Amino acid sequence: MSEAGDSVSIADLLDERRHLLDIAHRLLGSTCEAEEVIAETYRRWYELSGPARARITTPRAWLEGVVSSICSTRPTMREQHRDPAAGKNGGAADIAGRTEPEYVEPADRAVHSLQAQRSCPTTPQRHDAVVRTVRRACVTEDAPLLASLLAPDAVAFFDGGGKVRAPIGPVQGNLRVARSLLTLVARHPRISVHTHPVNGRTGIVVRHDRQVAAVISLDIAGHHAVQIWVTLNPDKLRSWNPSRNERGSRASWAHPQAPGPPL
Repeated sequence: MSEAGDSVSIADLLDERRHLLDIAHRLLGSTCEAEEVIAETYRRWYELSGPARARITTPRAWLEGVVSSICSTRPTMREQHRDPAAGKNGGAADIAGRTEPEYVEPADRAVHSLQAQRSCPTTPQRHDAVVRTVRRACVTEDAPLLASLLAPDAVAFFDGGGKVRAPIGPVQGNLRVARSLLTLVARHPRISVHTHPVNGRTGIVVRHDRQVAAVISLDIAGHHAVQIWVTLNPDKLRSWNPSRNERGSRASWAHPQAPGPPL
């Protein structure tokens, strides 16, 4: 199980990702190539064992070093124009066919187990009341209140999609989940937390300025949240952050119908 210490605030996550993309773009001159480098960089982070990650006192500096190392082995855009084959061999090919991190399968098994245990129906009114109180606990940074709203064996799944740094594997236990959520939505002048319809039920949307940075869906049993799904993957949040031409169209959300992280 992942430790709450793997969590990073949304403001820091977005700043870190932009910083790494700037480095990669400056070295390669290509936005597409820079995105691929960042995906590979985070994949290497995910491949580290828990103790290995714990020994890295400054993750951002470690990630910067990996980005620079990967970029040094790739041709720049100027070199690719001289030798088109270089881009083909040195671009996306080196990460093509890679499977998702091994933590996905254990997470799926955990969801199967929890779904088998949870059958207590909850009225829409009670669901909404619990989610609104969870949101209030997050905004006021009230750890005891938040923990009391979570089942003792509550599980949270953080889907970074290899695009942002997020807890690896499920975070289990009301105290650990509470700490992870409070770290994620830590008070920041540019962060706001709102309740919002998510798959037809009340969920939580976290914005950084006007950009949706996280969508949180909660499964409620009785008076407690038993499963929390946190989507941070920018690709899966695109419908929540339409381009100028798409603004005005209603964002959609697909809560998982099968076990696993949202979408």
